[in-house]
Amino acid sequence: MINHLITPLIPELCCSNIKISLPFYTAVLGFEIEYQREEEGFAMLQRQASRIMLDEIAHNLKDMKRVWLADLLEKPFGRGINLQIRTSNIDALYTNVQQSGATIFLAIEEKWYRVNDIEVGNRQFIVLDPDGYMLRFAEELGSR
Repeated sequence: MINHLITPLIPELCCSNIKISLPFYTAVLGFEIEYQREEEGFAMLQRQASRIMLDEIAHNLKDMKRVWLADLLEKPFGRGINLQIRTSNIDALYTNVQQSGATIFLAIEEKWYRVNDIEVGNRQFIVLDPDGYMLRFAEELGSR
């Protein structure tokens, strides 16, 4: 079912091969396809209220008017950014990622961050998608 509500921020990630990226996001990470335009190499994905768009750059190069790249794109894509994605049941997701053979950039950890006068905790890990985007899954631990 298509969610017509607009999420305030939806990153659109260029991917080199949507036939590789899409199964990674769905089968390994548990995203669902909201909708896709296979002829354009595009998919809108959602997982527990988080949304990501995948856009295959090979399709875009056929129509140079629709290429939204500020410069040459080289792997790993998304250098300098990691996307934090809230999740529940992080241990099961981490096990699934490990079993898939995906590249784990940061092993699962418990991390507390200072926010003004309190600390907020996350149980988190970072996995690289097939194009090298850093996806940081985090389950909230509360505050102290």
